[in-house]
Amino acid sequence: MNPIKKYLLSLIVNSYQENNKNILSLLEVDSTATMVDLGCDDGRWTMKLAKKIKTKKVYGVEVVKERISLAKKRKVEVSNCDLNAKLVFPSNSFGFVHSNQVIEHLNDTDTFIKEIFRILKPGGYAVISTENLSSWHNIFALCLGFQPFSMTNFSSLGNIGNPFALWNGKVTKNSSIKSWQHQRLFSFYGLADIFNKHGFKVENIQTSGYYPLPGFVSKIDPLHGHWIVIKLRKPKLKG
Repeated sequence: MNPIKKYLLSLIVNSYQENNKNILSLLEVDSTATMVDLGCDDGRWTMKLAKKIKTKKVYGVEVVKERISLAKKRKVEVSNCDLNAKLVFPSNSFGFVHSNQVIEHLNDTDTFIKEIFRILKPGGYAVISTENLSSWHNIFALCLGFQPFSMTNFSSLGNIGNPFALWNGKVTKNSSIKSWQHQRLFSFYGLADIFNKHGFKVENIQTSGYYPLPGFVSKIDPLHGHWIVIKLRKPKLKG
């Protein structure tokens, strides 16, 4: 493999692992909590979250049938739901809602956020992670007239509009699965703003990854880090 591409791939892997550490750092230990992972995939990461907060009340939502089967084997109670639509869960039923690398794949963001707010108990919290449109490598791509790196995978024909994308020109096994394609992206402030407008209190925002520089730079300049993690609180009922 080309040394430059190998270096960039290592940055991506390391920054994604750092993103997962950021998520875990925001969790609250509560063995009585009921949690749901919106976009639980095969359940592997879901169960790591459950272990961290020490709960066995673990639910998930997933649309890819093969991944649902794997998640169920890991003891996640999975529902096959469209995250662009109303969820099957009752209102005020979860103490913790998680969603990692999902919101950018949806075409009805307002419904998704409204549903998170609805199913959370008053005082409950959500941890949401996504890619940052305002990361420097996305900004530089736009300055050159290219698609931002985080918005090249919206076609079944492979990456579009950026010759420097690592998978440029390749059709991956997930290219034709529309739920894997990116629909919309948020900047650092944009992500906080939309959740504020839906009634959430933003408690913490962290980023990781700062391509092509080492990831620790995102701690100095979080506005332009690649992965965003935001912790949100549903206000308690007054009186």
